[in-house]
Amino acid sequence: MNVKTIVSALLITVGIVVLAYSGITFTTPGQPIRFLGMEIETVDTHFIPPVAGAFALVGGIVLLLVKPRSA
Repeated sequence: MNVKTIVSALLITVGIVVLAYSGITFTTPGQPIRFLGMEIETVDTHFIPPVAGAFALVGGIVLLLVKPRSA
């Protein structure tokens, strides 16, 4: 397996997962807030829309089907 096949398989897998769950939501730690001597932890929420999954799926399929150019 070459790198192109691995990347295309990864894109197809991620695209299918994102489309199957109608988008993916995940959280990351945010900037802590200091207020009156207290430190409050925050969380940033991120959303990957289904459209990004569709683009990943189509991109993976195209990458898999495209033949390399001969020089």
